[in-house]
Amino acid sequence: MNDDRNRSWPGQEPDAPRRAQWPGEADDPGWPGEEPPRRPQRRTPPNGAPRSAAPRSAGPQWPDGDGGGPEWPSDDEPRRPAPPRRPNGVPPRRQGPPPPGGRPVGAGTQRSQQGAVGHRPPPPASGNRRPPAATAQATALVRPVEPDPYEREPDLITHHAHNGTEDPYGYDPYDDRYDDRHESAALGAEGDDQYDEEPADDEDGDKKKVLTPKQRKKRRWRIVRRVLYAMFGLFVVVPAIAFVVTYFLVDVPSQESIANQQSQPITLMYADGSPMGKIAPASGGSRYLLKPGDVPDAVKKAVYAAEDSSFETNSGFDVGGILRAVYNNVTGGQGGGSTISQQYIKKATANEAPTLTRKWTELAKSFKMNNQMSKEEIITAYLNTIYFGRGANGIEAAAQAYFKKPAKELGASEAALLAGLIQGPSKSENDAYAQRRWNFVMDQMVANKWLDPGQRATAEFPKPIPKAQAKADDAGTLSLHIRNRVIDELEARGYDQDRLHQGGFKVTTTIDPKAQKMAEESVAEGMKGQTDESILNALVAVDPKTGGVVAYWGGPDWTKNDQGQDVQAHDWANVPHNPGSAFKAFDLAAFLKMGKGLGETFDGSNNRKFEVGNGTYRTIRNAGESSNCGSQCTVAEAMKVSANTVFYDMVINKTKVDPVAKAAKEAGVKTEDEGGKSVLYPDLNIALGGGRTVTTAEDMAAGFATFAGEGVRQKQHFVAKLTNSQDEVDFDETTPKGTPAFSDDADKSKQIAGNVTDALEEVIPYSKLKCPKGQECAGKTGTQQYDFKDSDPANFRDRNAQTWMVGYTPSISTSVWVGGDGNKPLHDKSGKPIYGRTIAGPIWEDFMSRYLTGKPSEKFDSVKPIGKDARYVPPATTVQKPPETTTPPPETPSTTPTPTTPTEPTKPTETGGWPTKPTMPTKPTRPGPGTSDPLFPNAEDP
Repeated sequence: MNDDRNRSWPGQEPDAPRRAQWPGEADDPGWPGEEPPRRPQRRTPPNGAPRSAAPRSAGPQWPDGDGGGPEWPSDDEPRRPAPPRRPNGVPPRRQGPPPPGGRPVGAGTQRSQQGAVGHRPPPPASGNRRPPAATAQATALVRPVEPDPYEREPDLITHHAHNGTEDPYGYDPYDDRYDDRHESAALGAEGDDQYDEEPADDEDGDKKKVLTPKQRKKRRWRIVRRVLYAMFGLFVVVPAIAFVVTYFLVDVPSQESIANQQSQPITLMYADGSPMGKIAPASGGSRYLLKPGDVPDAVKKAVYAAEDSSFETNSGFDVGGILRAVYNNVTGGQGGGSTISQQYIKKATANEAPTLTRKWTELAKSFKMNNQMSKEEIITAYLNTIYFGRGANGIEAAAQAYFKKPAKELGASEAALLAGLIQGPSKSENDAYAQRRWNFVMDQMVANKWLDPGQRATAEFPKPIPKAQAKADDAGTLSLHIRNRVIDELEARGYDQDRLHQGGFKVTTTIDPKAQKMAEESVAEGMKGQTDESILNALVAVDPKTGGVVAYWGGPDWTKNDQGQDVQAHDWANVPHNPGSAFKAFDLAAFLKMGKGLGETFDGSNNRKFEVGNGTYRTIRNAGESSNCGSQCTVAEAMKVSANTVFYDMVINKTKVDPVAKAAKEAGVKTEDEGGKSVLYPDLNIALGGGRTVTTAEDMAAGFATFAGEGVRQKQHFVAKLTNSQDEVDFDETTPKGTPAFSDDADKSKQIAGNVTDALEEVIPYSKLKCPKGQECAGKTGTQQYDFKDSDPANFRDRNAQTWMVGYTPSISTSVWVGGDGNKPLHDKSGKPIYGRTIAGPIWEDFMSRYLTGKPSEKFDSVKPIGKDARYVPPATTVQKPPETTTPPPETPSTTPTPTTPTEPTKPTETGGWPTKPTMPTKPTRPGPGTSDPLFPNAEDP
């Protein structure tokens, strides 16, 4: 050890070494003839017991030469260096007691390497050193201490307690709070270190707690326990308290009060806000409330099987059912968790909002209901309240509406049908749905031992009476057909009749009162003088800009049944029929979507044979005046004369069947899978609108409205706006929400629709019909032939069973159907076969003229032809010939062909000759042959 480094001042002796004062140690001086220097006292010894301090003496005497001058080269006291850091921000360990001799082993070496900040070099070694004997004696009296790797040299005597001053930062160099050699003494009762919360400075100066693994584990479990306590309180204690409070605040509604709520009328209004009528709540048997004990056991068991098999044992709610409902909601399944009691409360409050508040209140009321009423009273109140469809609230009304018998006479099979309809009362007329639900209820009754398996095996599906025979509600002068269409549409949107009555809703329809009156007058005018009692009729008008039905006529509201009783008549506007040739407009739309044009040619000869598969051939003939289209008949000409052979050839060899059906659906024909009634059967008969392909008058008007709307489809509808009794709007359909029908590209869809319109414009004058004055119009007639039987008279061979006229202007699309109920041979008042242009055509013409009189003139927009242009005539193969001066059929000024000019096109016939008059008059704005129109660079020769 270099003692020179221990001198504090030049020429002076080094500081007296510190020496630990252990028990039993002699209190003799460390230097001969002198008192031993005092060691600074620890505030807390490592073993936790206070250490007795040696008596303070005058201190060591310095050798001569110490004149009391400054101990340091300058007047400023040196700053104590900061203790070195241990890894991870832990403060350095304190040093233990000094070893014998007053200086730790190696300390001089370490200090010589690091130096002491602010210390002068030690004085030269000379005299006054402790004698070896004294050193040996001190060594014998001091307990040896193992050197610590982090031990440092003691502070100078000028620091801390040696000079009578405390460290201003409270730093005790002997206070080692992290000395794990004494950890056992520092632990508390639970094994926690008394310094485990002491933060340590990290490298950035931030406070950071350093914990042992045991302490970290204990802290984690403490956090987990607190979280579990909080969750228990939040999800168990608090809900329990809230449920008790809710239980005493809510009341269970009586069935009488619910009946009063269900008695509010539904108000219907025309599009202009004028009153249309009211739908009064059901009366008589529909509001008869059964008493406990009056409900047959078969009915109760069927309802239990359908809605709540645990009804007899649950307390108003079924925890298992609720969990199943949650699972179904998460997985996308079906089925709720509501018990019969909960359904009663939901029906009583007329609140079906999917909110937690509603569900919470419903549970409390249901639980209270089961505490206040018996199970027999609850099921009776439920069956007196629930809606079964057909306007029937309660089981008594349902028994009358479906089976014309009182509820007490219902058997198990009939009860199962009614119970199955509770979940879907709006689907009561859907046979597939009704049978599926009936089978489910019957099987559940067997599974719960409420029905004998033998009875189940022999049970047959009960056939309800036709809806038309059920007594209708008193609706005043309101058309029953319009009322039913409005109710059907609202039920499809989740507003059944029961809910509408409870809310006292006001329904603003799309029906124009003036248009409705015109429709009825036009039909009556067109049917005047007809002697065939089998002829029926319907008329539907749709606004192309909104899709709203502005006029609807489905026939009279009432008729006589076989027993001479007055029953509600069929709505013939909502009954599907074969559309005949009127469906060819959708054939053409599919053809145009392929990029083909009106100038394409087909063999339009009569009685053509086509192979329909497996070596089978079918002969197609053209009917009436369309029998001579020629071997090179353009699509435009075939549409005008309605050549069957051309469109059959088009579908079988060009478009195929599925694209035709798709085009019809895109235009607006609603099939059964979309909630409609039309059927687009996938066989070749679809080309001519025959076979099993059937459409309704409403769908045909909506489909042609898409052509009128320039390729934008608006969903047809009857309800413009729905408001409740507080005039709060539930939904509003007055704003158009159309989408491109035939292509995602709106311009492409408009071009397809425009080309269809170009072809259909020529049908109107050819059918000897007139457009309204000042208006452009387009349309197509349709005829479905009577299926001749061998037993029929010979003159029935040319009879027809269904006829149509569907046409439009830019502002209205109207469909008129005149036909029979099924396959019946029809004749006009002269005894001749009827066609689309003979009865349906004049009715259409009359209505369109009435409706558009006084309205601004409108014309169709011009569009670019698709594919081969029917108006293109190559100058090298034909010579233009002026039209003859023969008088054309009477036409209105708006459809009279424009006089030809050198730049206007005329259309060649299929034989290459020229017609006596222009067969396709064109608008002056459309390009013709011989012009340098850059829009048709790839036009082909016809």
